Amino acid sequence: MGPRSVPLLPLLLALLGRPDPGRAEGCDLQPVTAEPPITLSYATSTVPRGCVSNSSLGTDHEVHVLSVKWSKVSPAPLTVTVTPGAGACSRPAVLILLCSRCPARITSPCSNLILRTDAHLIPESTIRAPNPETPIVSSEEQLLAWAVAAYGGITSYSELQDPRRLQLHLGEDAHSPLECVPQENFNAIPHLEAEVFFHGVKSCSRSDAQSTRAAHIIHLQSEPSSSITRVNLSLSCSQNSAGNQILILQSKANFTWFLSAECNIQLLVSGSYKMPLFSMLIPGNALPDTEQGLIAEAFEKNYSVIASYSAIPASSHISLQIHEHAPPSPCPAGTVETPVSTTPMVITQPPDLPHQVLRTLKPWKCTDETMEIVIIRSYLEPIKDVVNITLRDIRCQAEKNATHFMLKSPLSHCGTSLEGRGYANNELILSLAKDAVLRSVRVGFQCEIPRELFLRLFPTADFKAPQTELEINKEAFVQASMRWMDHPADLQLKECWLVASEREPVLLVQGGQARGAGVAVLDGPPSSHGRKVWRFRFTYSVPEGGHIPFSAFLRCKAGLQNDTIFEKVLEVRVKDAWRPLNYRGLGLGAVLGITFGAFLIGALLTAVLWYIYSHTRPISKLQPVSSTAPASESSSTNHSIGSTQSTPCSTSSMA
Repeated sequence: MGPRSVPLLPLLLALLGRPDPGRAEGCDLQPVTAEPPITLSYATSTVPRGCVSNSSLGTDHEVHVLSVKWSKVSPAPLTVTVTPGAGACSRPAVLILLCSRCPARITSPCSNLILRTDAHLIPESTIRAPNPETPIVSSEEQLLAWAVAAYGGITSYSELQDPRRLQLHLGEDAHSPLECVPQENFNAIPHLEAEVFFHGVKSCSRSDAQSTRAAHIIHLQSEPSSSITRVNLSLSCSQNSAGNQILILQSKANFTWFLSAECNIQLLVSGSYKMPLFSMLIPGNALPDTEQGLIAEAFEKNYSVIASYSAIPASSHISLQIHEHAPPSPCPAGTVETPVSTTPMVITQPPDLPHQVLRTLKPWKCTDETMEIVIIRSYLEPIKDVVNITLRDIRCQAEKNATHFMLKSPLSHCGTSLEGRGYANNELILSLAKDAVLRSVRVGFQCEIPRELFLRLFPTADFKAPQTELEINKEAFVQASMRWMDHPADLQLKECWLVASEREPVLLVQGGQARGAGVAVLDGPPSSHGRKVWRFRFTYSVPEGGHIPFSAFLRCKAGLQNDTIFEKVLEVRVKDAWRPLNYRGLGLGAVLGITFGAFLIGALLTAVLWYIYSHTRPISKLQPVSSTAPASESSSTNHSIGSTQSTPCSTSSMA
């Protein structure tokens, strides 16, 4: 059997950490024809057609015309708010609203607003009859011609598609064109702000999908001239929505999302984002900017159903409601499902705050062999009363200090499962104590295992307790490892080098074979869950009198056949067991010079101190004392240093 041909593009994409768009094959997005799984609306001031003019300046009114069209029945009444301009309702205004007899709520502080509409006004409206209805017109031209004939001019005209809310700002601009000539994709700023429903939702599922894990994708389409960089997203879900959903938000990298969420849902956001519970700005992820790339991203994370895909213009405000639809009834055709009478049970459920907090923080981090959890305790303050944190296996408890909860575990322990492609699955169990009652909250999570090469240096052959210190003339043990779920058996360690300054690079391993003296390839553990491990030992020697570097770099490459796809560099500190660490970096001459200088300074200081001592002794200690003097007087004389008076003792001794 010949060598397996491996496509280069998927390998390059894997190297860049991006999903292969080929994974999206078999998922052909189609418009949702049934009841959509979401209700999505977004703010915009761009209307399908519109215009402005100053033709109303010489008339009795400013005139605004709104023509609303619907692609389907609106799920909510249309809300129209009319706000006064600088004149504060001093100039009468006319609002002409055509909406195919839609239910509408129209409010304005201007009591002199004249309303002409075919809408059914709901009771909350502040603008009421008597107001004449609009004429029956069949085209845009007829409508504008009628408005000019009735009022002498038009201030603004806007055609809208599926609006949810409209805010009309009164006011006229003398710099507007003389006539209102409608244009496509008209920017209605500053007189109109709209929130419109999006009905172009698409969906699909992978052909081999066996799970119900669903993804919702919002893809913002930014125009080059757009100045929007902040997006407020209001997110809500049905009360019984399951937690097996993910929301993917794709935008330019410089966008900041402000999320107001009431959902148990995973988040994958490009740019950066902020949650109401936290003051910090959370960095997002680099996401593909194509339809196929985003679908592949969802599939890569084991969400095999694209429940909704929505490509909308960049907007400063988005409202998303995710619905929970009940599954079809299991009753056979022609039968009626009889409701079961049960006694209602009132269950007080705590809010889903722990899930929101932990899935926002994402405190888990995985390598190819370990899982590490680090949580800053102050970030758990919104939850309150957290006394302990464990993994699924409750014997794996987090250590805690004044500032952090910390836990580190091998991927083979603590109930971690590796069933997903490139993910480790576990649960964080929070023990909450309130009013002497202990309860636990489980938060399931997936920890992504990076698809990269890992290098570790060990001091002994048991390959425990990795370190970053390489001792000269002593055996060191190296382990290279990575996970490659597709074809782990085809992976090979291509080469490993030891590189240090002012020394020639040393080739340690090449093509799985040892190179150079003192290098031996060792047997690694068997492959498991797509993980491949290579091990070897070597001894780093430096010739006598040779340069000993401060540090060195262990550089390894792994690849498939002839294509190198992964490279890793590990910096290690070089240690010489025969060299005092305090003198590191000083030559032998410098050390001897410092030692001789210290000796010379000490000798000079000793001589100076002896000279001072010998020339400052008391004179009386240099003269003999008469043996005939009483002991008391002799003692007294000895203590009268520098006295010029004669004493009986001194007279007697000189006689």
